[in-house]
Amino acid sequence: MRHVALTLAALVGAALVASPAAAYEIDSLTGQSLMGWGGTRTIAALPGPEVYRPQASAVARQVVRFDGGHAPGTVVVSTSQRRLYYVLGNGQAVQYGVGVGRPGFTWSGSMHVSMKREWPDWRPPAQMLKRRPDLPRHMKGGVDNPLGARAMYLGSSIYRIHGSNEPETIGQAVSSGCIRMTNDDVVDLYNRVRVGARVVVQR
Repeated sequence: MRHVALTLAALVGAALVASPAAAYEIDSLTGQSLMGWGGTRTIAALPGPEVYRPQASAVARQVVRFDGGHAPGTVVVSTSQRRLYYVLGNGQAVQYGVGVGRPGFTWSGSMHVSMKREWPDWRPPAQMLKRRPDLPRHMKGGVDNPLGARAMYLGSSIYRIHGSNEPETIGQAVSSGCIRMTNDDVVDLYNRVRVGARVVVQR
């Protein structure tokens, strides 16, 4: 009987992870309700074609004091600090660790989120293929894709805020100009950010 009870408990636990109903979380940072896989809870699997591999980051996601004069919903990236801030308002923002462009690939300016994609396919831009002709012309979305679990496209540029299959690079300057995050963090940000949101990149 005890064996049956343990087996039943294991099945219920697995169903809670896989069930769409479990996707409705309370954000443990702000107390707000989020639709999708967000908050700070680690999830073993995400909706999509692949099994998700949880990633650790040296920079903990947290709510911090932020007085930048930006409207709530704005994304601010500091490439020198290697931090991204999602502005909540009332002098607060959610802070994330990010990877940024390596020397010669840094940039600054104001853009907007023009498109959002889950488990995006990757098509290296022409500039990158010129430097790296060995790269594939197309890679289907999944855990091995360089764009990771989510991508937010910036205007009509080649730049994105995206996840990564190389979480060890978070906090470093190694990309070709894109802002990369752990998959855990990019999913959290993706659930907050709306298409049309302003993105300010500062050096």
